[in-house]
Amino acid sequence: MLIHHVPVVAALLAATGVAALPKKTQQSMGKHRVTSIELGPRPYYLVDNMEEGWLKDRLDSSASRTRGGARLQFPEETVESIMAGTRMGAGIQECDVAFTKDRQFVCRHDQCDLHTTTNIVATELGAKCTKPFAPAANGTAASAKCCTSDLTLAEFKTLCGKMDGFNASATTPEAFLHGTPGWRTDLYATCGTVLAHKEFIALVDGLGLDFTPELKAPAVPMPFEGGDYTFEAYAQQLVDEYRGAGIDFARVYPQSFQFAAVQYWLRREPEFARQAVLLDESGDKGGLEAAVANLTLYKDAGVNIVAPPLPYLVTLDDKTGEIVPSSYAREAKRLGLKIITWSLERSGPIAAIHKAGQKGSPDYYYSTFFNATTRDGDIYQLVDVLARQVGVMGIFSDWSATVTYYANCMGFLS
Repeated sequence: MLIHHVPVVAALLAATGVAALPKKTQQSMGKHRVTSIELGPRPYYLVDNMEEGWLKDRLDSSASRTRGGARLQFPEETVESIMAGTRMGAGIQECDVAFTKDRQFVCRHDQCDLHTTTNIVATELGAKCTKPFAPAANGTAASAKCCTSDLTLAEFKTLCGKMDGFNASATTPEAFLHGTPGWRTDLYATCGTVLAHKEFIALVDGLGLDFTPELKAPAVPMPFEGGDYTFEAYAQQLVDEYRGAGIDFARVYPQSFQFAAVQYWLRREPEFARQAVLLDESGDKGGLEAAVANLTLYKDAGVNIVAPPLPYLVTLDDKTGEIVPSSYAREAKRLGLKIITWSLERSGPIAAIHKAGQKGSPDYYYSTFFNATTRDGDIYQLVDVLARQVGVMGIFSDWSATVTYYANCMGFLS
């Protein structure tokens, strides 16, 4: 998986995202519902970059029906990233849930990513890291490992979110913070506002959107610190935070890569589990055929929604070389499973992805179809196959406007 990430938000292709607008919670963090969607220039850039054909004509005809506005990139899992995604039309917002030393939930892409996604190594809290900053020396890269479980919630809240990345050649903590890829930007990454999960719930509820919290795999032994904080208690806490906030479970799409977590919800909290999303990367180790075989197991266990990565769902037609649904996609549809996929626009310029694939180093997200993607405009060919042929109900995207624009043009949004 890549180490450089920007905020991931769910842009639904079906009209399930912002149907009924619920009442605000007591805390809305000062944010008001976004009534004007600003897609910015990227969708138009992608359309202009497409090959000539009916899809380009269809998307190009929608250009006059949307409102433009410049959108750049923001540190993931921050207030700023949620607001940017909301303004680009995301109907569901994601918080990757990890726990702190005092067992409070916070939003982080990984429990132990603070050294690359925040400024922790350049603060006094850096000394509390599992592995404090070590400078590059004698051919050894600079390193650190900082986890949410190293800090209390109060300590975590003093950190600044930044673009994910680090400088392996750094000899100082300050220099270690740099490492954002050239195709991203640090323009708005001066100090992203990090979030407790309860703050995330209040913010997203106040915006009138839905929720997709992901229960992250614990990066520390469970029970935590040898106490009573078991994996089951961790999974239950997620349910309890939405129940405690008065959120209708119909607005929540809980996720996990851990089948055990989804099984726990199905067994103990069936209403919460009705829209549980099983994030499936089983094919990474066992191969795609094994992942396809697992779909029957998931269906029999009561799972309704699976979320594999992009390369599981599409492949190339042997005769035409075009992007087509994979055996995984066909079997999931046959079983009646709903499908969400991840993650669009995480990998950088398509030309570089295509070139790397031809040299034998394919990008993870394009590994099964890089020969059919040669330029940025081909992203919409991929989205079109996912939407109309695979029939996904949603796409996790690092740039929400891309999917919003397509869904609007093609009539997926009511």
